[in-house]
Amino acid sequence: MSDKPSFPLALAYLIDALNSWFGKACAWLTVFLVIGTAIVVVLRYGFGIGATALQEAVLYAHALVFMGAAAWVLQRNGHVRVDIFYQKFSGRRQALVEILGNLLFLLPVALFLGWASWDYVSNAWSTLEASSESGGLKFVYLQKSIILVLVISLVLQGISNMIKALYVFSGRLPAPEVKHG
Repeated sequence: MSDKPSFPLALAYLIDALNSWFGKACAWLTVFLVIGTAIVVVLRYGFGIGATALQEAVLYAHALVFMGAAAWVLQRNGHVRVDIFYQKFSGRRQALVEILGNLLFLLPVALFLGWASWDYVSNAWSTLEASSESGGLKFVYLQKSIILVLVISLVLQGISNMIKALYVFSGRLPAPEVKHG
């Protein structure tokens, strides 16, 4: 028997690796958020100097921290979950809950978000929308695209989670331990 995972499982592990890398990269933006915000405050209130471009860069980074890292947090089971019953379920039943949760909630909501934001983002791209503020950044269309990054990464992570849960449900993978805290 081969130690090489099957194609679906290899795909799930690849999605996990990509979302993990991207999520960690986005998490490092929090350092920029702190430093950038501190500089904006010191310039504004210490020297009376406005730094619109830096303020907007901090805003863009803030959006990317939360929307870019959402799939990584999902992968690590870091989102709020009411697990009063879940923690007592067998691994097989937990896998079923994971599959149904992704199919009935995560994927429909993520796909609706993508559909609902498509015109918003594509209109920004069609005009290469820029900041309306003097001295602001000329990349508003990129900031709005972060919504689609969220959608794509969540859909991919949902697929990965379902693949792994299907393997657990079928007994081809051991159930992961439920972490508390």
